[in-house]
Amino acid sequence: MKIYEQKDFHFNNHLNQTIVENIIHYRKEKGWTQEKLAFYTGLSNEFIRRVESTKGKRCYSLNSLYKISVVLDVPINKFFEEH
Repeated sequence: MKIYEQKDFHFNNHLNQTIVENIIHYRKEKGWTQEKLAFYTGLSNEFIRRVESTKGKRCYSLNSLYKISVVLDVPINKFFEEH
């Protein structure tokens, strides 16, 4: 019988903030408004505002992050990098 080790997962508590900061950075780098990002992703203006908000909970799916990365022409992994 093989015994498996318990994995210790270290979650970056600031990951959501990092993702949001990167979305804002790449959106502004393109010179886009939140409305323009919403239009090209097919996501609502309210959704984009909530994602970029510094208040309240942020709830987004991998699918939404992928759409944002495609329209901003940024590899999705760039959203997870701390600067």
